[in-house]
Amino acid sequence: MDEKILKSLYDIKIAIDEIDLFLLNEDKTFSTYSKNILLKRGIERNLEIIGEAVNRILKVNPEFSIVNAKKIISLRNQIIHAYDNISDENIWSIVIQHIPNLKNEIESKIYNSTL
Repeated sequence: MDEKILKSLYDIKIAIDEIDLFLLNEDKTFSTYSKNILLKRGIERNLEIIGEAVNRILKVNPEFSIVNAKKIISLRNQIIHAYDNISDENIWSIVIQHIPNLKNEIESKIYNSTL
């Protein structure tokens, strides 16, 4: 696997691990998320990193498969450029429903790259 791709996969993994860490001692509810500005900004920053890393992977290899890659990049762009239109409900839904699947996918790709 290309070194740049592997580095970006690790960047994604680290960002997801940070999101998990932020939520470790929190009540995993939308109410808790929406009331905690530091939690929201920390998660949003890591979603930006994830989106940028996916974008870099696709620049190196446009055929590299990551589920919902274009949506991940689009979310990054929305957070950065349309920050005033970010929906807490949308971000929370992504964190709860999609980040665990992305974590499994990325960890599998990293693991398979070392075989």
